[in-house]
Amino acid sequence: STSSAESLDRLYPAVGSTKPPRKRTTSQCKSEPPLLRTSKRTIYTAGRPPWYNEHGTQSKEAFVIGLGGGSASGKTTVATMIIEALDVPWVVLLSMDSFYKVLTKQQQEQAASNDFNFDHPDAFDFDLIIATLKKLKQGKSVKIPIYDFTTHSRKKEWKTLYGANVIIFEGIMAFADKELLKLLDLKIFVDTDSDIRLVRRLRRDISERGRDIEGVIKQYNKFVKPAFDQYIQPTMRLADIVVPRGSGNTVAIDLIVQHVHSQLEEVRVAQAALASAHQCHPLPQTLSVLKSTPQVRGMHTIIRNKETSRDEFIFYSKRLMRLLIEHALSLLPFQSCTVQTPQGHDYEGRTYSGKQITGVSILRAGETMEPALRAVCKDVRIGTILIQTNCNTGEPELHYLRLPKDISEDHVILMDCTVSTGAAAMMAVRVLLDHDVPEDKIFLLSLLMAEMGVHSVAYAFPRVKIITTAVDKKVNDLFRIIPGIGNFGDRYFGTDAPPDWSDDEDALST
Repeated sequence: STSSAESLDRLYPAVGSTKPPRKRTTSQCKSEPPLLRTSKRTIYTAGRPPWYNEHGTQSKEAFVIGLGGGSASGKTTVATMIIEALDVPWVVLLSMDSFYKVLTKQQQEQAASNDFNFDHPDAFDFDLIIATLKKLKQGKSVKIPIYDFTTHSRKKEWKTLYGANVIIFEGIMAFADKELLKLLDLKIFVDTDSDIRLVRRLRRDISERGRDIEGVIKQYNKFVKPAFDQYIQPTMRLADIVVPRGSGNTVAIDLIVQHVHSQLEEVRVAQAALASAHQCHPLPQTLSVLKSTPQVRGMHTIIRNKETSRDEFIFYSKRLMRLLIEHALSLLPFQSCTVQTPQGHDYEGRTYSGKQITGVSILRAGETMEPALRAVCKDVRIGTILIQTNCNTGEPELHYLRLPKDISEDHVILMDCTVSTGAAAMMAVRVLLDHDVPEDKIFLLSLLMAEMGVHSVAYAFPRVKIITTAVDKKVNDLFRIIPGIGNFGDRYFGTDAPPDWSDDEDALST
Protein backbone atom coordinates (compact mmCIF):
# COMPACT_ATOMS: atom_id res chain seq x y z
CA SER A 1 0.00 0.00 0.00
CA THR A 2 1.01 3.65 -0.40
CA SER A 3 1.06 4.28 3.36
CA SER A 4 3.28 1.26 3.88
CA ALA A 5 5.69 2.49 1.21
CA GLU A 6 5.85 5.94 2.80
CA SER A 7 6.49 4.48 6.23
CA LEU A 8 9.43 2.58 4.80
CA ASP A 9 11.19 5.73 3.60
CA ARG A 10 13.14 5.96 6.83
CA LEU A 11 13.44 2.19 7.18
CA TYR A 12 15.75 -0.33 5.66
CA PRO A 13 14.00 -2.01 2.72
CA ALA A 14 12.20 -5.22 3.45
CA VAL A 15 13.98 -8.06 1.68
CA GLY A 16 12.42 -11.45 1.12
CA SER A 17 9.98 -12.93 3.59
CA THR A 18 9.95 -15.85 5.93
CA LYS A 19 7.57 -17.05 8.55
CA PRO A 20 7.68 -16.42 12.31
CA PRO A 21 5.87 -13.73 14.58
CA ARG A 22 6.92 -10.93 17.01
CA LYS A 23 7.03 -9.85 20.74
CA ARG A 24 6.36 -7.02 23.12
CA THR A 25 7.75 -6.42 26.61
CA THR A 26 7.64 -3.71 29.18
CA SER A 27 11.21 -2.58 29.72
CA GLN A 28 12.19 -1.44 33.15
CA CYS A 29 9.36 1.00 33.23
CA LYS A 30 8.23 0.74 36.82
CA SER A 31 8.18 3.64 39.20
CA GLU A 32 9.71 1.57 42.01
CA PRO A 33 13.51 1.29 42.38
CA PRO A 34 15.05 0.28 39.02
CA LEU A 35 16.15 -3.26 39.79
CA LEU A 36 16.89 -6.17 37.52
CA ARG A 37 16.68 -9.48 39.34
CA THR A 38 18.59 -12.39 37.85
CA SER A 39 19.01 -15.93 39.12
CA LYS A 40 22.29 -14.97 40.82
CA ARG A 41 21.93 -11.39 41.98
CA THR A 42 20.09 -8.07 41.88
CA ILE A 43 21.44 -5.39 39.54
CA TYR A 44 20.71 -1.70 40.14
CA THR A 45 20.11 -0.29 36.69
CA ALA A 46 20.10 3.38 37.67
CA GLY A 47 23.80 3.46 38.39
CA ARG A 48 26.45 5.01 36.23
CA PRO A 49 30.24 5.06 36.04
CA PRO A 50 31.86 7.85 38.05
CA TRP A 51 34.86 8.17 35.76
CA TYR A 52 34.95 11.26 33.56
CA ASN A 53 37.41 13.19 31.47
CA GLU A 54 38.54 16.79 32.00
CA HIS A 55 35.26 18.06 30.58
CA GLY A 56 33.18 16.17 33.12
CA THR A 57 31.87 13.72 30.56
CA GLN A 58 32.43 9.98 30.34
CA SER A 59 35.84 8.99 29.02
CA LYS A 60 34.14 6.59 26.62
CA GLU A 61 30.54 6.35 25.45
CA ALA A 62 28.43 3.47 26.68
CA PHE A 63 28.46 0.24 24.69
CA VAL A 64 25.00 -0.24 23.15
CA ILE A 65 23.65 -3.69 22.31
CA GLY A 66 20.58 -3.88 20.08
CA LEU A 67 18.35 -6.94 20.49
CA GLY A 68 15.83 -7.55 17.72
CA GLY A 69 13.50 -10.43 16.96
CA GLY A 70 9.90 -11.48 16.68
CA SER A 71 7.20 -11.07 19.29
CA ALA A 72 7.77 -13.38 22.28
CA SER A 73 11.05 -14.62 20.81
CA GLY A 74 12.77 -14.32 24.19
CA LYS A 75 14.62 -11.02 23.71
CA THR A 76 14.18 -9.93 27.32
CA THR A 77 15.34 -13.30 28.61
CA VAL A 78 18.43 -13.16 26.40
CA ALA A 79 19.08 -9.58 27.58
CA THR A 80 18.87 -10.69 31.22
CA MET A 81 21.25 -13.60 30.58
CA ILE A 82 23.74 -11.24 28.92
CA ILE A 83 23.54 -8.76 31.81
CA GLU A 84 24.04 -11.50 34.38
CA ALA A 85 27.01 -12.99 32.52
CA LEU A 86 28.61 -9.59 31.88
CA ASP A 87 28.75 -8.85 35.61
CA VAL A 88 29.37 -5.11 35.13
CA PRO A 89 28.05 -2.65 37.71
CA TRP A 90 26.11 -0.28 35.44
CA VAL A 91 23.63 -1.65 32.93
CA VAL A 92 20.50 -0.10 31.44
CA LEU A 93 17.84 -2.30 29.88
CA LEU A 94 15.69 -0.20 27.59
CA SER A 95 12.61 -1.64 25.91
CA MET A 96 11.12 -0.34 22.71
CA ASP A 97 7.69 -1.02 24.20
CA SER A 98 8.08 2.10 26.34
CA PHE A 99 8.00 4.21 23.19
CA TYR A 100 4.62 3.46 21.63
CA LYS A 101 3.01 6.63 20.39
CA VAL A 102 0.12 8.22 22.24
CA LEU A 103 -3.10 6.99 20.62
CA THR A 104 -5.97 9.18 19.51
CA LYS A 105 -9.45 8.44 20.83
CA GLN A 106 -10.30 6.57 17.61
CA GLN A 107 -7.10 4.53 17.84
CA GLN A 108 -7.89 3.75 21.49
CA GLU A 109 -11.20 2.28 20.39
CA GLN A 110 -9.47 0.25 17.69
CA ALA A 111 -6.93 -1.05 20.22
CA ALA A 112 -9.71 -2.10 22.60
CA SER A 113 -11.21 -4.26 19.86
CA ASN A 114 -7.79 -5.62 18.75
CA ASP A 115 -8.01 -3.66 15.48
CA PHE A 116 -5.01 -1.35 15.98
CA ASN A 117 -1.68 -2.41 14.51
CA PHE A 118 0.94 -2.19 17.28
CA ASP A 119 3.34 -4.17 15.08
CA HIS A 120 3.86 -1.48 12.46
CA PRO A 121 6.81 0.98 12.47
CA ASP A 122 4.35 3.88 12.62
CA ALA A 123 3.23 2.73 16.08
CA PHE A 124 6.60 3.71 17.58
CA ASP A 125 8.00 7.15 18.39
CA PHE A 126 11.39 6.71 16.70
CA ASP A 127 12.38 10.34 17.18
CA LEU A 128 12.04 9.97 20.96
CA ILE A 129 13.84 6.61 20.90
CA ILE A 130 16.82 8.06 19.04
CA ALA A 131 17.04 11.19 21.21
CA THR A 132 16.82 9.06 24.37
CA LEU A 133 19.46 6.56 23.26
CA LYS A 134 21.85 9.34 22.21
CA LYS A 135 21.66 10.95 25.66
CA LEU A 136 22.05 7.63 27.47
CA LYS A 137 25.05 6.76 25.35
CA GLN A 138 26.67 10.04 26.41
CA GLY A 139 26.07 9.24 30.08
CA LYS A 140 23.26 11.76 30.52
CA SER A 141 19.98 11.29 32.36
CA VAL A 142 16.78 10.70 30.40
CA LYS A 143 13.08 10.44 31.11
CA ILE A 144 11.39 7.28 29.82
CA PRO A 145 7.63 7.09 29.22
CA ILE A 146 5.76 4.31 31.00
CA TYR A 147 3.33 2.46 28.75
CA ASP A 148 0.26 0.66 30.13
CA PHE A 149 -0.72 -2.27 27.89
CA THR A 150 -4.05 -2.84 29.60
CA THR A 151 -5.28 0.67 28.71
CA HIS A 152 -3.04 1.15 25.62
CA SER A 153 -1.83 4.52 26.89
CA ARG A 154 1.12 6.25 28.49
CA LYS A 155 0.96 6.79 32.23
CA LYS A 156 1.30 10.29 33.64
CA GLU A 157 4.58 9.58 35.42
CA TRP A 158 7.86 9.05 33.57
CA LYS A 159 10.89 7.08 34.75
CA THR A 160 14.38 8.61 35.00
CA LEU A 161 17.36 6.57 33.78
CA TYR A 162 21.06 7.37 33.78
CA GLY A 163 23.86 6.36 31.47
CA ALA A 164 25.79 3.13 32.05
CA ASN A 165 28.70 0.99 30.93
CA VAL A 166 26.35 -1.10 28.82
CA ILE A 167 22.93 -0.27 27.38
CA ILE A 168 20.75 -3.08 26.05
CA PHE A 169 17.99 -1.86 23.76
CA GLU A 170 15.46 -4.51 22.82
CA GLY A 171 12.38 -4.43 20.64
CA ILE A 172 10.70 -5.88 17.58
CA MET A 173 11.75 -2.91 15.44
CA ALA A 174 15.21 -2.49 17.00
CA PHE A 175 16.88 -2.59 13.56
CA ALA A 176 14.15 -0.88 11.56
CA ASP A 177 15.44 2.69 11.55
CA LYS A 178 18.60 3.92 9.83
CA GLU A 179 19.46 6.54 12.48
CA LEU A 180 18.79 4.08 15.27
CA LEU A 181 21.12 1.52 13.72
CA LYS A 182 24.01 4.01 13.86
CA LEU A 183 23.74 4.07 17.67
CA LEU A 184 24.04 0.30 18.08
CA ASP A 185 27.55 -1.07 18.66
CA LEU A 186 26.41 -4.69 18.50
CA LYS A 187 23.26 -5.99 16.81
CA ILE A 188 21.80 -9.32 17.91
CA PHE A 189 18.77 -10.99 16.32
CA VAL A 190 16.95 -13.57 18.45
CA ASP A 191 15.51 -16.18 16.10
CA THR A 192 12.89 -18.42 17.71
CA ASP A 193 10.44 -20.82 16.05
CA SER A 194 7.13 -19.20 15.15
CA ASP A 195 5.02 -21.83 16.93
CA ILE A 196 6.91 -21.28 20.19
CA ARG A 197 6.44 -17.53 19.90
CA LEU A 198 2.72 -17.86 19.30
CA VAL A 199 2.29 -20.06 22.38
CA ARG A 200 4.28 -17.59 24.48
CA ARG A 201 2.25 -14.67 23.19
CA LEU A 202 -1.03 -16.41 23.99
CA ARG A 203 0.13 -17.16 27.52
CA ARG A 204 1.43 -13.62 28.11
CA ASP A 205 -1.48 -11.64 26.66
CA ILE A 206 -4.10 -13.74 28.39
CA SER A 207 -2.49 -13.96 31.83
CA GLU A 208 -0.70 -10.59 32.03
CA ARG A 209 -2.81 -8.28 29.87
CA GLY A 210 -6.28 -9.62 30.48
CA ARG A 211 -7.12 -10.43 26.85
CA ASP A 212 -9.23 -13.29 25.56
CA ILE A 213 -7.86 -16.03 23.30
CA GLU A 214 -9.99 -15.03 20.30
CA GLY A 215 -8.73 -11.46 20.44
CA VAL A 216 -5.10 -12.54 20.73
CA ILE A 217 -5.36 -14.91 17.75
CA LYS A 218 -7.22 -12.29 15.72
CA GLN A 219 -4.50 -9.72 16.40
CA TYR A 220 -1.79 -12.26 15.64
CA ASN A 221 -3.21 -13.24 12.25
CA LYS A 222 -4.19 -9.72 11.24
CA PHE A 223 -1.13 -7.76 12.40
CA VAL A 224 1.62 -9.66 14.22
CA LYS A 225 2.48 -12.35 11.66
CA PRO A 226 2.26 -10.05 8.57
CA ALA A 227 4.36 -7.42 10.35
CA PHE A 228 7.02 -9.99 11.20
CA ASP A 229 7.21 -11.12 7.58
CA GLN A 230 7.35 -7.56 6.20
CA TYR A 231 9.30 -5.53 8.78
CA ILE A 232 11.07 -7.75 11.32
CA GLN A 233 12.38 -10.94 9.72
CA PRO A 234 14.14 -9.01 6.90
CA THR A 235 16.22 -7.10 9.46
CA MET A 236 17.93 -10.34 10.47
CA ARG A 237 20.42 -9.68 7.67
CA LEU A 238 21.51 -6.49 9.46
CA ALA A 239 22.44 -8.34 12.66
CA ASP A 240 26.04 -8.96 13.66
CA ILE A 241 24.97 -12.10 15.51
CA VAL A 242 21.91 -14.31 15.06
CA VAL A 243 20.97 -16.35 18.12
CA PRO A 244 18.87 -19.38 17.10
CA ARG A 245 16.64 -20.82 19.84
CA GLY A 246 16.89 -17.65 21.93
CA SER A 247 17.80 -18.14 25.58
CA GLY A 248 18.48 -21.84 24.99
CA ASN A 249 21.62 -21.00 23.00
CA THR A 250 24.14 -20.52 25.80
CA VAL A 251 27.12 -20.85 23.45
CA ALA A 252 26.05 -17.76 21.47
CA ILE A 253 25.44 -15.80 24.68
CA ASP A 254 28.91 -16.70 25.98
CA LEU A 255 30.49 -15.42 22.73
CA ILE A 256 28.51 -12.18 22.97
CA VAL A 257 29.68 -11.64 26.56
CA GLN A 258 33.33 -12.22 25.61
CA HIS A 259 33.07 -9.65 22.83
CA VAL A 260 31.48 -7.00 25.07
CA HIS A 261 34.10 -7.58 27.77
CA SER A 262 36.87 -6.92 25.25
CA GLN A 263 35.20 -3.62 24.31
CA LEU A 264 34.88 -2.58 27.96
CA GLU A 265 38.53 -3.28 28.70
CA GLU A 266 39.46 0.12 27.25
CA VAL A 267 37.20 1.80 29.81
CA ARG A 268 38.92 -0.01 32.70
CA VAL A 269 42.29 1.26 31.47
CA ALA A 270 40.88 4.80 31.42
CA GLN A 271 39.58 4.36 34.97
CA ALA A 272 42.98 3.34 36.27
CA ALA A 273 44.63 6.28 34.52
CA LEU A 274 42.19 8.79 36.00
CA ALA A 275 42.47 7.33 39.50
CA SER A 276 46.20 8.09 39.53
CA ALA A 277 46.15 11.30 37.48
CA HIS A 278 47.41 14.56 38.95
CA GLN A 279 48.19 13.02 42.34
CA CYS A 280 51.63 14.67 42.48
CA HIS A 281 50.40 18.06 41.30
CA PRO A 282 49.76 21.07 43.55
CA LEU A 283 46.29 21.23 45.05
CA PRO A 284 43.81 22.98 42.68
CA GLN A 285 42.84 26.62 43.03
CA THR A 286 39.18 25.61 43.31
CA LEU A 287 39.98 24.12 46.74
CA SER A 288 39.33 26.25 49.83
CA VAL A 289 40.47 24.87 53.19
CA LEU A 290 39.19 26.32 56.44
CA LYS A 291 42.04 28.12 58.22
CA SER A 292 43.75 25.73 60.64
CA THR A 293 43.39 27.80 63.80
CA PRO A 294 44.18 26.26 67.21
CA GLN A 295 40.41 25.89 67.70
CA VAL A 296 39.94 24.01 64.42
CA ARG A 297 42.97 21.81 65.01
CA GLY A 298 41.76 21.10 68.53
CA MET A 299 38.38 19.90 67.23
CA HIS A 300 40.13 17.72 64.66
CA THR A 301 42.21 16.22 67.44
CA ILE A 302 39.06 15.25 69.31
CA ILE A 303 37.08 13.77 66.40
CA ARG A 304 40.08 11.90 64.96
CA ASN A 305 40.87 10.28 68.32
CA LYS A 306 39.56 6.70 68.31
CA GLU A 307 38.99 6.95 72.10
CA THR A 308 36.56 9.87 71.75
CA SER A 309 33.06 9.02 72.98
CA ARG A 310 30.16 9.18 70.57
CA ASP A 311 28.60 12.18 72.35
CA GLU A 312 31.84 14.18 72.08
CA PHE A 313 32.33 13.05 68.48
CA ILE A 314 28.87 14.35 67.54
CA PHE A 315 29.28 17.61 69.48
CA TYR A 316 32.62 18.62 67.96
CA SER A 317 31.65 17.37 64.49
CA LYS A 318 28.64 19.67 64.60
CA ARG A 319 30.84 22.61 65.61
CA LEU A 320 33.18 21.94 62.68
CA MET A 321 30.23 21.58 60.32
CA ARG A 322 28.90 24.98 61.38
CA LEU A 323 32.27 26.61 60.75
CA LEU A 324 32.56 24.83 57.39
CA ILE A 325 29.08 25.94 56.26
CA GLU A 326 29.71 29.55 57.25
CA HIS A 327 33.06 29.52 55.45
CA ALA A 328 31.37 28.13 52.32
CA LEU A 329 28.65 30.80 52.41
CA SER A 330 31.32 33.50 52.45
CA LEU A 331 32.41 32.24 49.02
CA LEU A 332 28.99 32.78 47.45
CA PRO A 333 28.55 35.75 45.11
CA PHE A 334 27.58 38.98 46.85
CA GLN A 335 26.78 42.46 45.61
CA SER A 336 26.90 45.86 47.23
CA CYS A 337 23.74 47.33 48.67
CA THR A 338 22.81 50.30 50.82
CA VAL A 339 20.43 50.14 53.78
CA GLN A 340 19.34 52.77 56.29
CA THR A 341 20.04 52.20 59.97
CA PRO A 342 17.51 53.03 62.74
CA GLN A 343 19.50 56.23 63.30
CA GLY A 344 18.65 57.32 59.75
CA HIS A 345 22.13 56.83 58.32
CA ASP A 346 23.16 54.84 55.24
CA TYR A 347 25.15 51.67 55.61
CA GLU A 348 27.07 50.25 52.66
CA GLY A 349 26.57 46.52 52.96
CA ARG A 350 26.57 43.31 50.97
CA THR A 351 23.75 40.99 49.94
CA TYR A 352 23.63 37.55 48.31
CA SER A 353 23.29 38.03 44.56
CA GLY A 354 21.93 34.59 43.65
CA LYS A 355 18.34 33.43 43.53
CA GLN A 356 18.31 30.71 46.18
CA ILE A 357 20.53 28.25 48.05
CA THR A 358 19.78 24.51 48.01
CA GLY A 359 21.53 21.89 50.10
CA VAL A 360 22.00 18.38 48.74
CA SER A 361 23.32 15.68 51.07
CA ILE A 362 24.94 12.46 49.94
CA LEU A 363 23.32 9.87 52.20
CA ARG A 364 23.87 8.80 54.80
CA ALA A 365 26.72 10.74 56.47
CA GLY A 366 26.08 13.83 54.38
CA GLU A 367 22.71 14.37 56.02
CA THR A 368 24.46 15.07 59.35
CA MET A 369 25.48 18.42 57.86
CA GLU A 370 21.90 19.48 57.10
CA PRO A 371 21.16 20.99 60.58
CA ALA A 372 24.22 23.23 60.32
CA LEU A 373 23.09 24.48 56.92
CA ARG A 374 19.53 25.08 58.15
CA ALA A 375 20.88 26.97 61.16
CA VAL A 376 22.55 29.62 59.00
CA CYS A 377 20.38 29.64 55.85
CA LYS A 378 16.78 30.70 56.26
CA ASP A 379 14.27 28.65 54.25
CA VAL A 380 17.01 26.57 52.60
CA ARG A 381 15.72 23.71 50.45
CA ILE A 382 17.17 20.23 50.94
CA GLY A 383 17.65 17.39 48.46
CA THR A 384 19.20 13.95 48.91
CA ILE A 385 21.24 11.54 46.81
CA LEU A 386 21.90 7.94 47.87
CA ILE A 387 25.07 6.46 46.42
CA GLN A 388 26.23 3.05 47.57
CA THR A 389 29.52 1.36 46.90
CA ASN A 390 29.35 -2.00 45.13
CA CYS A 391 31.19 -4.34 47.49
CA ASN A 392 32.41 -6.45 44.55
CA THR A 393 33.81 -3.65 42.40
CA GLY A 394 34.52 -0.97 45.00
CA GLU A 395 32.76 1.55 42.76
CA PRO A 396 29.70 3.69 43.56
CA GLU A 397 26.18 3.21 42.25
CA LEU A 398 23.31 5.68 42.29
CA HIS A 399 20.30 4.22 44.11
CA TYR A 400 18.01 7.09 45.06
CA LEU A 401 17.51 10.71 44.13
CA ARG A 402 15.26 13.48 45.43
CA LEU A 403 15.96 17.03 44.31
CA PRO A 404 13.85 20.20 44.68
CA LYS A 405 12.17 21.61 41.60
CA ASP A 406 13.94 24.36 39.65
CA ILE A 407 17.26 23.47 41.29
CA SER A 408 19.01 24.61 38.11
CA GLU A 409 18.59 28.24 39.17
CA ASP A 410 20.18 27.76 42.62
CA HIS A 411 23.61 27.66 44.16
CA VAL A 412 23.92 24.10 45.44
CA ILE A 413 25.76 23.11 48.62
CA LEU A 414 26.67 19.43 48.05
CA MET A 415 27.43 17.84 51.43
CA ASP A 416 29.51 14.76 52.18
CA CYS A 417 31.42 14.21 55.43
CA THR A 418 34.46 12.42 54.00
CA VAL A 419 35.82 12.27 50.47
CA SER A 420 38.44 9.61 49.79
CA THR A 421 38.72 8.67 46.10
CA GLY A 422 36.14 11.26 45.05
CA ALA A 423 34.16 8.72 43.02
CA ALA A 424 30.80 9.25 44.74
CA ALA A 425 31.28 13.02 44.87
CA MET A 426 31.94 12.99 41.11
CA MET A 427 28.81 10.93 40.55
CA ALA A 428 26.75 13.33 42.67
CA VAL A 429 28.12 16.33 40.74
CA ARG A 430 27.23 14.61 37.47
CA VAL A 431 23.67 14.10 38.73
CA LEU A 432 23.39 17.82 39.51
CA LEU A 433 24.73 18.69 36.06
CA ASP A 434 22.15 16.33 34.56
CA HIS A 435 19.54 18.48 36.30
CA ASP A 436 20.99 21.57 34.64
CA VAL A 437 22.77 23.02 37.68
CA PRO A 438 25.69 25.09 36.31
CA GLU A 439 29.04 23.62 37.31
CA ASP A 440 30.28 26.89 38.82
CA LYS A 441 27.23 26.99 41.11
CA ILE A 442 28.11 23.70 42.80
CA PHE A 443 29.96 23.84 46.15
CA LEU A 444 31.25 20.47 47.38
CA LEU A 445 31.61 20.53 51.18
CA SER A 446 33.33 17.87 53.26
CA LEU A 447 34.78 17.78 56.77
CA LEU A 448 37.77 15.77 55.57
CA MET A 449 39.16 15.02 52.12
CA ALA A 450 42.06 13.01 50.75
CA GLU A 451 44.30 14.62 48.16
CA MET A 452 43.27 11.89 45.70
CA GLY A 453 39.61 12.90 46.03
CA VAL A 454 40.39 16.60 45.66
CA HIS A 455 42.42 16.02 42.49
CA SER A 456 39.85 13.63 40.96
CA VAL A 457 36.92 16.00 41.47
CA ALA A 458 38.88 19.06 40.30
CA TYR A 459 40.17 17.17 37.24
CA ALA A 460 36.70 16.11 36.15
CA PHE A 461 34.88 19.31 37.16
CA PRO A 462 37.32 22.24 37.20
CA ARG A 463 34.64 24.85 38.01
CA VAL A 464 33.18 23.09 41.05
CA LYS A 465 34.28 24.78 44.30
CA ILE A 466 35.73 22.30 46.81
CA ILE A 467 35.57 23.33 50.48
CA THR A 468 36.82 21.36 53.47
CA THR A 469 38.27 21.73 56.96
CA ALA A 470 41.35 19.54 56.26
CA VAL A 471 43.09 17.57 53.51
CA ASP A 472 44.98 14.34 54.30
CA LYS A 473 47.68 13.16 51.92
CA LYS A 474 47.18 9.41 51.68
CA VAL A 475 44.59 6.73 50.95
CA ASN A 476 45.40 3.10 51.77
CA ASP A 477 44.65 -0.03 49.75
CA LEU A 478 41.14 -0.17 51.21
CA PHE A 479 40.55 3.46 50.16
CA ARG A 480 40.58 4.68 53.76
CA ILE A 481 41.90 8.18 54.34
CA ILE A 482 45.22 8.19 56.24
CA PRO A 483 45.51 9.34 59.02
CA GLY A 484 41.77 9.87 58.56
CA ILE A 485 38.78 10.08 60.83
CA GLY A 486 37.45 6.53 60.68
CA ASN A 487 34.02 5.59 59.38
CA PHE A 488 32.21 8.87 60.01
CA GLY A 489 28.66 7.59 59.62
CA ASP A 490 29.14 4.67 61.97
CA ARG A 491 30.85 6.81 64.61
CA TYR A 492 28.13 9.47 64.35
CA PHE A 493 25.11 7.17 64.28
CA GLY A 494 26.58 4.55 66.61
CA THR A 495 26.39 1.66 64.15
CA ASP A 496 29.00 -1.01 63.71
CA ALA A 497 30.84 -1.14 60.38
CA PRO A 498 31.98 -4.35 58.69
CA PRO A 499 35.79 -4.57 58.86
CA ASP A 500 36.27 -4.13 55.11
CA TRP A 501 34.31 -0.87 54.83
CA SER A 502 36.16 2.29 53.90
CA ASP A 503 36.17 5.89 55.11
CA ASP A 504 34.14 6.88 52.09
CA GLU A 505 30.71 7.95 53.25
CA ASP A 506 30.27 4.70 55.22
CA ALA A 507 31.30 2.99 52.01
CA LEU A 508 27.94 4.22 50.84
CA SER A 509 29.50 7.01 48.86
CA THR A 510 32.56 8.99 47.89
